[in-house]
Amino acid sequence: GGDGAGGGAAPAAGAAAEAAAGRVLFPPTFSVSEIKNKQRRHFMFQRWKQQQRKEKLASRKKRRKEREALGDQAPPKPVPKTIENQRIYDETTVDPNDEEVAFDESTDEFAPYFNRQTIPKILITTSDRPRGRTVRFCEQLSTVIPNSHVYYRRGLALKRIIPQCIARDFTDLIVINEDRKIPNGLVLSHLPDGPTAHFRMSSVRLRKEIKRKGKEPTEHVPEVILNNFTTRLGHSIGRMFASLFPHDPQFIGRQVATFHNQRDYIFFRFHRYIFKSEKKVGIQELGPRFTLKLRSLQKGTFDSKFGEYEWIHKRREMDTSRRKFHL
Repeated sequence: GGDGAGGGAAPAAGAAAEAAAGRVLFPPTFSVSEIKNKQRRHFMFQRWKQQQRKEKLASRKKRRKEREALGDQAPPKPVPKTIENQRIYDETTVDPNDEEVAFDESTDEFAPYFNRQTIPKILITTSDRPRGRTVRFCEQLSTVIPNSHVYYRRGLALKRIIPQCIARDFTDLIVINEDRKIPNGLVLSHLPDGPTAHFRMSSVRLRKEIKRKGKEPTEHVPEVILNNFTTRLGHSIGRMFASLFPHDPQFIGRQVATFHNQRDYIFFRFHRYIFKSEKKVGIQELGPRFTLKLRSLQKGTFDSKFGEYEWIHKRREMDTSRRKFHL
């Protein structure tokens, strides 16, 4: 079979099991991809998938009944294997009690923020002459990050913007880049001394594109959750995101900004939680949402030509194993 959905072959074992159950769908050596008619092939493939789902559900029910019958004697549930929990150990994984890490953190560029000497003030800008979707994204991002200001730039170089930002006490600069009217990159530069991180941005969803979304966010300072930033590099990136938000969240607003790192992809979500009872909590997504992938971390502020890079993602050298992660 040439084109068409799914050339999945129904395994002989599955067919044999069906024969035993008295409902023969396929002969034992039959493969769906042998069917020449595309519609028929698609239909049979869907039917086979449905059968697989039924069998999976039946065996799950059977296992659950067995567990219930055994009660306390039931063996512990096996932990499923995931790429995440089979991760190759990274020697730069941070130990929270490490004195060297504590010293580095007390002297790095974010120390003034964590010592409460500075108050975050963010400038959000765009690539040259942004289009509608990028403009809306920037506006929505500014409602998530308190004390942030949107500025649309026309032909003004980033290197010229940075001194103006520093003179006006901005602590961070966020640049949203776009390609074919779609936001596809984010540059985050911590002022006045850096560092600067370049991210690839994907899966951007604006507020109106999110199903079952809550009402517009309020102006309360949100809580910030940083998940899974375990290595030294991840730690730096986590501190970078943390320093965008004021220190004391206003819990009365019940708003949460989450940066969740999984397999080196950083998923951003913005929620409001609602107490349904003393034990039950519901969450509403407010949006926007997006996914980031770190491309490089540069010392100092934005300088694409002469900047000194702390870390650059080199796919051919670094992505040798699917279980190796850098954050």
